[in-house]
Amino acid sequence: MALDFLAGCVGGAAGVLVGHPFDTVKVRLQVQNAEKPLYRGTFHCFQSIIKQESAFGLYKGIGSPMMGLTFINAVVFGVQGNTLRALGKDTPLNQFLAGSAAGAIQCIICCPMELAKTRMQLQGTGEYKLKTKNYKNSLDCLIKIYQKEGLRGINRGMVSTFIRETPSFGFYFLTYDCMTRYLGCEAEDSYVIPKLLFSGGMSGIVSWLSTYPMDVVKSRLQADGVGGVAQYSGILDCARKSYHEEGWRVFTRGLTSTLLRAFPVNAATFATVTVFLMYMRSEDNLPECEPGPVIHQPSSL
Repeated sequence: MALDFLAGCVGGAAGVLVGHPFDTVKVRLQVQNAEKPLYRGTFHCFQSIIKQESAFGLYKGIGSPMMGLTFINAVVFGVQGNTLRALGKDTPLNQFLAGSAAGAIQCIICCPMELAKTRMQLQGTGEYKLKTKNYKNSLDCLIKIYQKEGLRGINRGMVSTFIRETPSFGFYFLTYDCMTRYLGCEAEDSYVIPKLLFSGGMSGIVSWLSTYPMDVVKSRLQADGVGGVAQYSGILDCARKSYHEEGWRVFTRGLTSTLLRAFPVNAATFATVTVFLMYMRSEDNLPECEPGPVIHQPSSL
């Protein structure tokens, strides 16, 4: 279990490094002003950030998901594994339930982490220019939010995060379980790593598609009030106003960059976990491609 946890941490770190630029683009697109948009689309956003802020601009806020990575993985692995054992049988339904339980519990860490990430990603851009360099890093961001808004401010967006993460993790583990069963992955299979890559990548895509509209709402709630007066009183108010002002397409904003990110992030994660375990264990004891340590995608995945 300790080795799987360590492998998960290494794999998760690889996933964050690969996927964070896409996450930055996703957040910028989700919260930009519809009347005066800064970006025409995913690729224009990429180009603009690199041109105006250099490639390092794509990695704004990476400290927060990196800091929370170990704790999130510990929660996900522990809760998912124990829940699955408590349910008594490894079935697709139980994989979904165990994954949902893991997703729900890890929100305690995930929500403050994503709040800091979102604030850092938006700092000094567009309507948020008044807040330029307000935060030195992710930890400084959380400290200042706590000093100004208290515990409630640190947990801004907790309910929307819970609504997003619970079913998302369920579908994540369920898809991985179904894919690995369908592909017939075995330890001695010479194509086990490509199969893991494909299964992990598809799991990430399915999990994001299952709850993406709620992710848009969450991002808007966590960014709300940064550049001035708060616009939304809650989840329903945010969803209603967003739909009224921008139509149903608002709930797909940033989806392209998210899906572009989802596959390589999970592919990198699974590949790293597999290579790490292959290095640490003998090839004869390489674990089978069964539903196991699936890593969280930092807004996962």
